[in-house]
Amino acid sequence: MTAVDETAKPNPKYSEGRTSWKSWPDYDAATEGLRNYWYPVEWSSQVKRKPTGVKVCGENVVLQRDELGKVHALHDRCPHRGVPLSLGTEEFPSTISCVYHGWTFNLHDGELVAVITDGPDSPMCGKVAVETYPCEEAVGLVWVFIGDREPHPLTEQLPEELVDPPEYAVGGRIEDRDGDWRLYAENGFDEGHAKYLHRTSWWRILKVMPTWNKIHIERHGRWIYRIEDERYWEADFPGLGVWSNHRWWKIKPKQTQGKFLGNTGGAKKNDPYIASQNYPGFVSLSVPGVLRVAYPQFIHYEFYVPIEEGRTKYVGVMVQFKTGLAKAGFYAKYLGGIRWLFHGNFSGQDHWMVENTSAPPERLYRPDISLIEWRRLVEGGNPFGSDETDADKPGADEQAVTLKAANNGG
Repeated sequence: MTAVDETAKPNPKYSEGRTSWKSWPDYDAATEGLRNYWYPVEWSSQVKRKPTGVKVCGENVVLQRDELGKVHALHDRCPHRGVPLSLGTEEFPSTISCVYHGWTFNLHDGELVAVITDGPDSPMCGKVAVETYPCEEAVGLVWVFIGDREPHPLTEQLPEELVDPPEYAVGGRIEDRDGDWRLYAENGFDEGHAKYLHRTSWWRILKVMPTWNKIHIERHGRWIYRIEDERYWEADFPGLGVWSNHRWWKIKPKQTQGKFLGNTGGAKKNDPYIASQNYPGFVSLSVPGVLRVAYPQFIHYEFYVPIEEGRTKYVGVMVQFKTGLAKAGFYAKYLGGIRWLFHGNFSGQDHWMVENTSAPPERLYRPDISLIEWRRLVEGGNPFGSDETDADKPGADEQAVTLKAANNGG
């Protein structure tokens, strides 16, 4: 029997690497999301005068429209016996009644205004209320503010190009998924996976994806951008051979280096409104988990809405700035195939990977500069509150240069 040398040092090749996210304490603690932000929780068209229950950042919320059509959000729990109010009904205009005993609450302020099973003179009225949440509608979605302070205007948090845009069409998918919201955000902004994982998606089956590239990250305002420096369509791996995503049936895109819209080499013509935004890079990310991907003819957004620890509401939205027949054409193409190809099969691959990701521990590599800078962005604080952000800190103007150097081994 060979003796075991207990003094031998472990082989660093087998190290677990980074074993926790404690280098980013705020990020590490945000298992149920970031507070004091607006979150999209449902399509506006799906919220009616019948109560609808959702869960956001670990909080149960019931949505319901009043008699004038305005959406309200209340805590989804009757204080009597804890039954969800979303199981109830509207017995009187602009109210919600618990299905159990008929405790009835005003949608506007959450005040108990009647107890049906205790008669019109119930002494409980005026003594009980349920919490209400700020609630707005925009981009075809219902948004709820989850936090501990007065909300900032929703328009401050919307992607800037959606605040006062030209007429547009919207398509998308909302789906509750297993997996940590932070992993969804990291996956969305991750530089490395799209070219390899998504090369097999039906959305990209006819287009060649680059084999690898080099990037750096820049921060502009509240957004961080992936900026491409070099792109390679094939690579010769020592001792292994050449690898490329090119196949005879795939369309070879333009190979111009530099900034462009889309991730397969650009297009002959870009939508003028999208092009006018002058994005530093076509992929960007902001808190509390908003991914923006600018393509030549549309912008794709992903909102990673925390439900509770280990569960995320995926809100995928495609916006095309079209009017008239072009707008009708978009809806026809979207419903006829794009919805399944993009928000189904393509996005489903991301869902699959996040469900199967177990990190930390993690061994990061060069393209993971995108993940690290997203974590740093969260640590910088809420840009819509009074917290100090990275933009307020010394040396912020040198950040882009620093990130580029870090990514290239400087």
